[in-house]
Amino acid sequence: MNDIKRLFDFPYYQLENHPLDVAFATKYDGKWETVSTQQYIDKANAISRGLLRLGVKPNDKIAVISTNNRTEWNIMDIGILQIGAQNVPIYPTISEEDYEYVLNHSGATYCFVSDEEILEKLNSIKATTSLLEVYSFDEITGCKNWKELLKSGEDKANQDEVDKLKKAVTEDDLATLIYTSGTTGRPKGVMLTHKNIVSDVLGSAPRVPFDTGTYVGLSFLPVCHIFERMILYLYQYYSVSVYFAESIEKISDNLKEVKPHVITAVPRLLEKVYDKIIAKGTALGGVKQKLFYWAVELGLEYEPYGQNGWWYETKLKLARKLIFSKWKEGLGGNIDLIVSGSAALQPRLARVFAAAEIPVMEGYGLTETSPVIAVNDERNGGFRIGTVGKVLDNVEVKIAEDGEILTKGPNVMKGYYKDEEKTREVINSEGFFHTGDIGEIDKDGFLKITDRKKEMFKTSGGKYVAPQLIENTMKQSRFIEQIMVVGDGEKMPAALIQPNYEFITEWAQRKNIDLGAGDPADISRNNLVRERIQEEVDFYNQKFGKWERVKTFELTPDPWTIEDEHLTPTMKLKRRNIRDRYQDLYEKLYGRF
Repeated sequence: MNDIKRLFDFPYYQLENHPLDVAFATKYDGKWETVSTQQYIDKANAISRGLLRLGVKPNDKIAVISTNNRTEWNIMDIGILQIGAQNVPIYPTISEEDYEYVLNHSGATYCFVSDEEILEKLNSIKATTSLLEVYSFDEITGCKNWKELLKSGEDKANQDEVDKLKKAVTEDDLATLIYTSGTTGRPKGVMLTHKNIVSDVLGSAPRVPFDTGTYVGLSFLPVCHIFERMILYLYQYYSVSVYFAESIEKISDNLKEVKPHVITAVPRLLEKVYDKIIAKGTALGGVKQKLFYWAVELGLEYEPYGQNGWWYETKLKLARKLIFSKWKEGLGGNIDLIVSGSAALQPRLARVFAAAEIPVMEGYGLTETSPVIAVNDERNGGFRIGTVGKVLDNVEVKIAEDGEILTKGPNVMKGYYKDEEKTREVINSEGFFHTGDIGEIDKDGFLKITDRKKEMFKTSGGKYVAPQLIENTMKQSRFIEQIMVVGDGEKMPAALIQPNYEFITEWAQRKNIDLGAGDPADISRNNLVRERIQEEVDFYNQKFGKWERVKTFELTPDPWTIEDEHLTPTMKLKRRNIRDRYQDLYEKLYGRF
């Protein structure tokens, strides 16, 4: 373990301890193309040599923008870091204006893009940046290709210079600038050192039950986000063969092809998987349908470590054989672990997937903490539903008087790039980072997140409301795709709801309900839809105190998307944007129209 101090040490550690024939695999034109550990390192060294020939120096910033995860991203990453330069990954889905801001704020000199769509966005603002050149991974007419850099790096004459620069990189040096998508305002450049991320990988490693050199992972969450990036370094540490999914739309096919042992996911994706499974069960008839729902009901009562007793475990064994085994087959058949992060996981999903022998281990962290602070581990009693697990051994957490989670450790960022004031706002004089999340630690050391500090609000009656808790509960309804609870300074909580158009269309067909043209606007205006969603809201409201209950709601006439800036790239609500977008509906909630 002590051999790994810098991020580019991971591939060399893999080569020395358990080299792989398939370190990475990406599909091009319908065919998987693989690189071995040795090829990965050789190509990264060629990129380092090529970058030096372009005049790249230590501390230069190189931007990488990729629509999908792919082998090239990882080769570029190591090639950049080895010469003491910094990798600046950029979310592909952000606006041209944000591209421009990030490139100028970071001072990036070169940019590597995956495809034509990204290139078009980039070209529209390139003239107002400091970029010297843009390279693409795909073959695009009129754009330099990254293979030109590999070709330039074939000449090993300057490898001594690469080795010298590599040796000069210390664990405390800056490795990357990650611009947080942010629910408000301009993105902030989070400065993460080699030590920040390496310490988090090595601190998380004991929590995952991987057999070195035997596991296969499927990667599809954006690698520009620190969660998936840290996981990719963790995979390299454990010599996990990594296959990159073609796209979100093709995940289902890729799971069946690759048959991975491990994937990472965000709760929204798991909700969609669960909804599809339930839809298939609903389509069954007679005894099969009854058996299906019996298994689901059983799964929703699941408690780990046999806490429900022998009779429950006996029934569960049967349910696994008859029903749940098919769920696992749908995910390729080999899934041993799903790591979930980025947002709160509904406890019912943790229960039902664990019952189906598809354990989802929820973790918690932020970009500023590299990211993992705590994570569940099914072994040794380290899994508790409704919590984010126990804090990593090399990380410290304390709960402030107002309930905010504060954390300290080698994983906490160096600060925000070019913004000492904002850095001082979040890291106190004792070195504790203010997460902005409200939480508690139970008597057994499990951390539970209850809300975002900034998002809690007070009604005009002086009552505090935690919207995330209500939203996550309401989203259990198959009729509700997204919901934002509002009410700051108002007489009562209310909600803006984006209906689940796909499910409601299917439900209306079963009930012979006319949805007109069936487009989102028609669905949102339909009185029968509204009445049915009211039933759902009434049902889930029972779980809350009278002052917290959603008293009224309005349905929005279009889907909430990343592209339209309702959501961040990690699927969090952009509350201010949503409120502004639906100001008329907001006023209607409170009778001001």
